[in-house]
Amino acid sequence: MTLLDPALRADFPILLRTVRGGRPLVYLDTAATSQKPVSVLDAEREFYEQRNAAVHRGAHFLAEQATDAFESARSIIAGFVGARAQELVFTRNATESLNLVTHAFSSATAKHAHGAPLPDGAERFVLRPGDELVVTEMEHHANLVPWQELCDMTGAVLRWIGLTDDGRLDLTDLDAVITERTRAVSFVHQSNILGTINPVAPIVARARAVGALVVLDACQSVPHMPVDVHELGVDLVAFSGHKMLGPTGVGCLWGRSEVLEAMPPFNTGGSMIGVVTMQRSTFADPPQRFEAGSPNVAQAVGLAAAVQYLEKLGMPAVAAHEHALTEYALAALAEAPGVRIIGPTTAEQRGGAISFAVEGLHPHDVGQVLDDEGVAVRVGHHCAWPTCRRYGVPATTRASLGLYNQPADLDALLVGIRRAQQFFGVA
Repeated sequence: MTLLDPALRADFPILLRTVRGGRPLVYLDTAATSQKPVSVLDAEREFYEQRNAAVHRGAHFLAEQATDAFESARSIIAGFVGARAQELVFTRNATESLNLVTHAFSSATAKHAHGAPLPDGAERFVLRPGDELVVTEMEHHANLVPWQELCDMTGAVLRWIGLTDDGRLDLTDLDAVITERTRAVSFVHQSNILGTINPVAPIVARARAVGALVVLDACQSVPHMPVDVHELGVDLVAFSGHKMLGPTGVGCLWGRSEVLEAMPPFNTGGSMIGVVTMQRSTFADPPQRFEAGSPNVAQAVGLAAAVQYLEKLGMPAVAAHEHALTEYALAALAEAPGVRIIGPTTAEQRGGAISFAVEGLHPHDVGQVLDDEGVAVRVGHHCAWPTCRRYGVPATTRASLGLYNQPADLDALLVGIRRAQQFFGVA
């Protein structure tokens, strides 16, 4: 088993605390939010203590330092995913990143309807009734609900790629789902509920064949394996800081330069303008076009520190560590009586978000007993309600792995599941 040094757990202060009457914390909820190393906490505090000022505006020394810190963070984070700084937009979170994309379609469509000016190339964002948008049946609500709303606003039709019984995308009828009427295809890289790592290449190839824009939700892939956005061949990628050891309140949208340049702005106000008159305004080039108002500077600086922590470990090493833990967990759960894994049961093309059901028990009861044992997991539909319906479960218990986990954490999970079965008399 190829694992990272367990001593790195000491870099995460919260993992050293106890819960529920002195029990050691076993944190298995990284898919919801990751814990933060000291270097990230220090980076945010150091910014506020030494360089806090408004960026891109002031001419004084602190403002220059703050701006340098902010733009340096952009470069560091962009480089982490194989991008250039000017291709990376800071948002509040990945949900906002995805809403930024759907807003580009609704804004362009509304402006086109009455002849308002659009950026060059924005015609590709203009929707007409009957145009189609494609997602998958395993999407997080953040990559489903915005597209539903866009359809309601424009008359476009939402279609989706279905799922196989073993938790994979059913690509057998891909050509029938992505058609000449498809304008955009948006799908998750790694599922937050099933753990499935989806095949990007065939979906991109089919989307390219019909001229559709391709959007990727990479919230669960960028923190856990090497990702190069240009190699993926997609147009736009969303990911979130707090799921990759970084702070809350910061996310990213990467986009190909020509795509970002064609997109109308999302929020408007200060910092994103070119020229403003009482009659009309022009807008800055990306990424500033999409960063109206005072940005989340300290959070961006903290996320850059998280990236540097991950780079020091090496993303291939992180991926190997989590793959080994996933194999261990899947094998152990497969042997546990009364436990059904929801999603792929092997670690091939699979990440460490492992949802399961325990026969005779509601997921919330399982989660409560685990919590009493100090084991933190997630229970519910994980913002993927249609996926739960596809597999006939109201909710699941989900254990999700991070680079700070070790096999002992999974042993504790199995002990907790057994105690839940015993407590409720279903053992």
